[in-house]
This record gives sequence, structure tokens and C-alpha cells, in this order.
Amino acid sequence: MKDRVEDLLNASRINELIHKREQEEKSKHTIIIILAVIGAVAAVAGIAFAVYKYLTPDYLDDFDSDDMYDSFDDDFIEFSDESAGEPGAE
Repeated sequence: MKDRVEDLLNASRINELIHKREQEEKSKHTIIIILAVIGAVAAVAGIAFAVYKYLTPDYLDDFDSDDMYDSFDDDFIEFSDESAGEPGAE
């Protein structure tokens, strides 16, 4: 009788250990799935960003900063004090 009780206790302990291992494996499996989904979303976002950067034209290449200041002085009208006393000069 004592052997049977010990066998039942041992069997219950083994069942508890097996159940704990199953729970740990299940939680690890869930975490791996969540990380895989996050990785897939990040990969798709990275690819979309790379395609966007590749297809978007770069307007800064059309802008030539050296030519901007060449004609800047021509836009000003020079006034002299000599014409202030002449008729028709405002």
C-alpha cells in the first residue's frame, strides 16, 4: 500500500513538471510569434521607406547655389543725389 501511495505521488509530481514545461514552451512560443510579427512589420516599413527615398526626386540637385548671388546686385536701382535738383526727378 505504501508503494502505491508513493507511486501516485511520484506520478502527480511528474505530471506537474510536464504541465509546467508545457506552459513554459507555450509562453516562449507566444513571445516568438509576437517578435516575428514585429520584425515583419519593421521589415515592410523599412522597405517602403527605401522605395520612397529611391523614387522621390531630389530637388536640391537642381538648385545651383553659385548662380544665386551673381545677379543679385543687378536688382537694385542706383539713385544719385545729383538728379535731386533737376525737374522731373522725384
